[in-house]
Amino acid sequence: MPNKPERPRIAIIGGGTGLPVLLRGLKKYPVDITAIVTVADDGGSSGRLRNELDIPAPGDIRNVLAALSDVEPLVEQMFQHRFASSNELTGHSLGNLIIAAMTSITGDFVHAIQEMCKVLNVRGKVLPSANQSVILHAEMDDGSIVTGESKIPNAGKMIKRVFLSPDNIMPLHETIQEIRQADLIVIGPGSLYTSILPNLLVPNLGAEIRSSKAKKVYICNLMTQAGETLDYTASDHVKAIYGHMGREFISSILVNNEPIPYAVQQRYKEEYAQPVQFDIKSLSALGLEIVEDKIYSFDKHVIRHDTEKVAHILYNMLLDETNRRFIRR
Repeated sequence: MPNKPERPRIAIIGGGTGLPVLLRGLKKYPVDITAIVTVADDGGSSGRLRNELDIPAPGDIRNVLAALSDVEPLVEQMFQHRFASSNELTGHSLGNLIIAAMTSITGDFVHAIQEMCKVLNVRGKVLPSANQSVILHAEMDDGSIVTGESKIPNAGKMIKRVFLSPDNIMPLHETIQEIRQADLIVIGPGSLYTSILPNLLVPNLGAEIRSSKAKKVYICNLMTQAGETLDYTASDHVKAIYGHMGREFISSILVNNEPIPYAVQQRYKEEYAQPVQFDIKSLSALGLEIVEDKIYSFDKHVIRHDTEKVAHILYNMLLDETNRRFIRR
């Protein structure tokens, strides 16, 4: 009988603010983590560096590196520091500048990330979904095309579909290998059209995820997002992913089943956001295993996924999956 693997492997795909929250909890467990991160961001510091230096957007990568780092809090704070002075540094994050500098020194964005992983003592692998700048476009319900990740949510229209350019985007070989070796593949949490789908739409990467024999779990967002998922239910999120990917492939969905406090809902109402409705019948009709729990917490009056709770749920799912595979052998 083969030896049981000591550390199960988990691949997590996303970006934005949701992915780092999840990773902070998961890095405490004895698992091999690979974070596959979008590089479609074109706003703020990331967008400026991307345009001026012709490098992939570093912002989401920076946040993931910080989340998985094992350094003194002051070092992480310095890495995440954003300049507020009224000069050319205004709005830039120090971490973005360091990644840009390391890219210039090494001559390669991925190599720069690998070196930063060493500097920050990162617990896991951090890989961009592509080693080049990608542009996100959205076709709206009126047929118009909006170009740019940062512009899409502000268009004030319903999104019909999103797509990437250029046409010859290729995922990293290492990213493909990590997907193939994963025991559990996690999609989300994050903005559906501007953080999740830009990864899945990278040619070959999405195909590898679809065909993987690993269990695939989607972590549903807690709140809807104006300009992206206004009035979306949990099943609407999944259907949008399937519509872009061409077929059903998700095994499970993790959803929040605890009502969001009224005061919090009122605060988010100003942003035209509301709790994502957990429509169990529609989710069951999609053939999904439904995992439900109270999975939210608050961070400075902002609702987030509870990093400890979600990490614990995923770790147990990962153990169940690796145990089943071991028994089958």
